[in-house]
Amino acid sequence: QVQLVESGGGSVQAGGSLKLSCAASGYIFGSCTMVWYRQGPAKERELVSSISRSATTYYADSVKGRFTISRDNGKSTLSLQMNSLKTEDTAVYYCATRRSGADYLCPGTYWGQGTQVTVSS
Repeated sequence: QVQLVESGGGSVQAGGSLKLSCAASGYIFGSCTMVWYRQGPAKERELVSSISRSATTYYADSVKGRFTISRDNGKSTLSLQMNSLKTEDTAVYYCATRRSGADYLCPGTYWGQGTQVTVSS
C-alpha cells in the first residue's frame, strides 16, 4: 500500500535551516504531483509547496524565496529545504500525493504522518 514517511523535522532558532524528506513507497512515485502541507498550532492546514510530475513548482507566498521543494523520482523521495526559518513556520509538516491534471497513474491522495518543525526566537 501507499506509504509516505516524513523525516528531518526538529527544533531550530529563527533564521536557521532544516531539510525535510518524505520517503514514498507502494506506488509509482513519478506518477503523482507531490505536496507539502503544514498545520500550525490552532491553525488550519495550509498548502506550503507542490511539485508536479514535470517538476513545475508552486510556493505559498509565505514561504516563497525561503523554501525549495524538490523530488528524486529514482529514489522516490520528496524534499523541502527550508531556509531563513521564522517562528510562524512552526507547524507539523505533512507530505502528500495529489492526482492533478494528467496524473492518470497516480493512485489518489495519501498523507504521511507528519513531522514537527519548531522555530524559536
